[in-house]
Amino acid sequence: MTRQLLPYGETARLLECQDLDDSRRMLHWLQEQQCPEIAEIIPGARTLLLRLTSPLPVGLVRTMIDIEPPPVRQADADLVIIDVRYDGPDLEVVADRLQLGIEELIKHHTDQEWTVAFCGFAPGFGYLAPSNRALPVPRRSTPRTRVPAGSVALADQWSAVYPTTSPGGWQLIGRADVLLFDVTREQPALLSPGTRVRFRRLAP
Repeated sequence: MTRQLLPYGETARLLECQDLDDSRRMLHWLQEQQCPEIAEIIPGARTLLLRLTSPLPVGLVRTMIDIEPPPVRQADADLVIIDVRYDGPDLEVVADRLQLGIEELIKHHTDQEWTVAFCGFAPGFGYLAPSNRALPVPRRSTPRTRVPAGSVALADQWSAVYPTTSPGGWQLIGRADVLLFDVTREQPALLSPGTRVRFRRLAP
């Protein structure tokens, strides 16, 4: 699959990328270009929504389709440490699905860095992609009507922390006391695309 640039209303374009890694690289590359025609870039798993102030130059469009952007230097991204108590109600079920012991599951979750691929669902909710081993589990067949803020969860290939109390269908493996979204901060969201995250185990 090659990239495609598609119309998205009158003042935006949607860049379809090859995969998650390509989307990350293109996001970083476009941010470095500081194109005056692009007012905002909104990342998805394999897409970038470009909000425009004016039409994109033809040369830039061609470059966006054809370029092979360099790998993103992870060391340049912010690192957030999140302390977790691994006592979630779905911890044992998730371990069984992955054919792991509970201690093995926790070790896989804490021994690698996770990177915010994109944000969505709720303000401050970051979809975290693994750097080493994915822990793929399906969403619950019946979503919970109330998931507490700070719940650490897995679904599909992603991990996440619920920023507020809300309904949700992810598998809950732990809890963290962290404020992910605060409108009084200069940057309300603690996590943004590209942010590196490490989970650190706390005693139950």
